[in-house]
Amino acid sequence: MTLQVSHDPGKHAFTVEVEGYTGTLDYDLRGTTMTITHTLVPEAIGGRGVAAELTRVALETARANGWKVVPMCSYAVAYLRRHPEYNDLLLGQVGKGA
Repeated sequence: MTLQVSHDPGKHAFTVEVEGYTGTLDYDLRGTTMTITHTLVPEAIGGRGVAAELTRVALETARANGWKVVPMCSYAVAYLRRHPEYNDLLLGQVGKGA
């Protein structure tokens, strides 16, 4: 399944529509630091890689803009643990919680 993730910089959100449901990744941006605050994927479309794709696109956007990343939501923390190729974006280390 190919997912089309949209970025709304004004709302600090990435979204994707799947079968009428919306998955969302919210972030805060202060200067050049993106804090990923929340990832929400409705249960009806869970288990299809929606949250992973939202997070990947958010991280690639951060990289393209020269931003550092602080993962505050548990999903983003877990994703970053599994994908060390994004370690260069981290402001500090990924926490042990989540």
